[in-house]
Amino acid sequence: MAEKVERLRFAEWGGGVSPFAVGSKKLGMWLFIVSDSLTFSGLLVGYSYVRIANERWPMPFEFWPTIVMATVMTFCLLSSSLTMALAVRASSLGDRARVVRFIALTMLGGILFVLLHAKEWAGLIAEGVRLWENPWGVPLFGASFFTLTGLHMLHVISGVIYLGVIALGVSRGRFTHEDVEISGLYWHFVDLVWMFIFPLVYLLSVKMP
Repeated sequence: MAEKVERLRFAEWGGGVSPFAVGSKKLGMWLFIVSDSLTFSGLLVGYSYVRIANERWPMPFEFWPTIVMATVMTFCLLSSSLTMALAVRASSLGDRARVVRFIALTMLGGILFVLLHAKEWAGLIAEGVRLWENPWGVPLFGASFFTLTGLHMLHVISGVIYLGVIALGVSRGRFTHEDVEISGLYWHFVDLVWMFIFPLVYLLSVKMP
């Protein structure tokens, strides 16, 4: 019995196409997520540092409309995480029609998030916020805000396109359950990053009466 267990253990790590007992696509996505996590961690730490280092850091966001709209954006992403999880489950059951339907709902949540975010950016730019200046004093506010939220929004846009490709492929029978699961990993990562940005950038920058 001990010899059988030992053979199985070595067979799992014996090289070949799956040396880590995980598909190459999924392993690649996990490696990407880890590296991207380091990027966002660096940006969040940098934002926190410049915020703490400046005693007069701007607190420009009103509860209405900014915080309310950011909360709606958060709801859109959290809802899209739920529909993405349902898409992965439907894929495990082999129900391609439901996979496409739930991925379409996930994409809708991402599109709504981007549209609301773009509207917020337009409002801030109209108020005079730029990468190098803003009406409230500390120049780094605009640079740090647009860099952090802009990079995240770029990930959401890329995710919507990625999910569109997956949905199209699933509808034509070209993608497997693993492909759907991997796309879900990416989307959940994007949503998780926002759950750090929302309180740090928005909730801690509410204008005090």
